[in-house]
Amino acid sequence: MSTTATATRAVRDTFSGLPAAFWWLWASTLINRLGAFVSTFLALYLTVQKGYSASYAGLVAALYGLGGAAGNLVAGVLTDRLGRRPTLLASQMATAGTVALLGFASRPTTIAALAALAGMATSASRPAVQAMMTDLVPERRRVRAFALNYWAINLGFALSASAAGLIARYSYLWLFLGEALLTALCAVVAYFRLPETRPGPARARPGPDPVGATSLWTVLRDVRFMTVVGLNLLLVMLYQQGLVALPLAMGRAGFDSTDFGVVIAANGVLIVALQIPVTRFIEHRSPGPLLVLSALLTGVGFGLCALADSVPFYVLTVCVWTLGEIVNSPTQMSLVARLSPVEGRGRYQGVYTLSWSVAAFAAPLLGGSVIDRFGAPALWLGSLAVGVLAALGYAHVMRRPWETAPSPDCART
Repeated sequence: MSTTATATRAVRDTFSGLPAAFWWLWASTLINRLGAFVSTFLALYLTVQKGYSASYAGLVAALYGLGGAAGNLVAGVLTDRLGRRPTLLASQMATAGTVALLGFASRPTTIAALAALAGMATSASRPAVQAMMTDLVPERRRVRAFALNYWAINLGFALSASAAGLIARYSYLWLFLGEALLTALCAVVAYFRLPETRPGPARARPGPDPVGATSLWTVLRDVRFMTVVGLNLLLVMLYQQGLVALPLAMGRAGFDSTDFGVVIAANGVLIVALQIPVTRFIEHRSPGPLLVLSALLTGVGFGLCALADSVPFYVLTVCVWTLGEIVNSPTQMSLVARLSPVEGRGRYQGVYTLSWSVAAFAAPLLGGSVIDRFGAPALWLGSLAVGVLAALGYAHVMRRPWETAPSPDCART
């Protein structure tokens, strides 16, 4: 078989076998990330354009993150109670409105309040999207579906970050209006093309509890699931250091912003280039060894930063932990889907995505504090230890069969 024919077959196998509604959801995700301007450039907007202090910009960023944490939990409940589609539509329209208003706000208190609301609205779409994706895609194809969605997120982010820099030179206001417009376009796609996928009583898992009986308390009492969430939190805390501690450490070592740009670009380039072929390799493999491997790669990648003394060496470290991210993301999301009972997918996904919001809030504080008190090498060696700890945790939690989702046992929240 020729190389061209092999490549054609690989592409066909990668993109075939998924329902049409998934691809509309995928397109909505891509459009949304293409317009993800504000969260990336909010700090620069507040300090450079508005003239506020770095402390105030940090406060607003923290409020944006806290709003996101609340949005994950609220949307998780609404996704199960009201449905995936109405929750997604409400989130997207609320995001468009609050982001547009944020662009016109001038008073510090108004900016802070709108930033918190924008963070809440933006994050509220995640449980709905992931629950809908789990509903739409058969179990045997979920790893590939989650990988394609993650690929779209990173492709959209890479393009939006490049475009946002050019747009900001002309007018920061257009960043806000551009994100509002593209998010509203996502809502149009969702309204006309996405079905409601919340399972009804006929599709529910057999058992004594009625559909919708899963509560947030049920999720929090699910020891195995919460262990997975905790392990994910450890790894996401490490990934966040690539955006927070890595530029700080490089700056202290004498590297400039251009050097960091080259180093961190390796993350996006590798994800866009390798996410699909790597997923084809791991799609039907046991999740336990893959999660252990991803944790070790992540820990080793950041641990190597303690030895890095040049831009190529830093690029190598990013390549190592990015491989861990590429393996971890679709495998972890597929595992979460399997551990979530049908009638509680929204709440389970809400708690899972909460770990990302918590990491976004806590990682900058922790990374900066460790560098100030103990130096960057201590942070990188600590990151290696965290990666090894997460690997051991995955090895332990995956010793039990993971096919059976937990049974809900509490009243609705």
